[in-house]
Amino acid sequence: MLHIVNKSPLDRNSLDTCLATAQGGSLLLIEDGVYAATNDNAAAGKLKQAMGQLKVYALKPDLEARGMADRVLDGVNLVDYGGFVDLVTEHATCQSWL
Repeated sequence: MLHIVNKSPLDRNSLDTCLATAQGGSLLLIEDGVYAATNDNAAAGKLKQAMGQLKVYALKPDLEARGMADRVLDGVNLVDYGGFVDLVTEHATCQSWL
């Protein structure tokens, strides 16, 4: 399953809920969700721990738009819009966490 989070971990609990219930698969952070993929944020530890069971991706254009492209956590894979489409087609199901 592809889990998609688009809310900042500082604004909503979408990422926490996703990480608490996800049973493997991949996690894609988009829009304000990309803040979770950066160093020195409140969710960094939780995201690093989740990397043991989830493959984590972040949408690079959204990181760039927020001036955060140079602060990405080790282990987070960056994708462009084409990579976003590829992830959706590679997974049988997608869950958006709002």
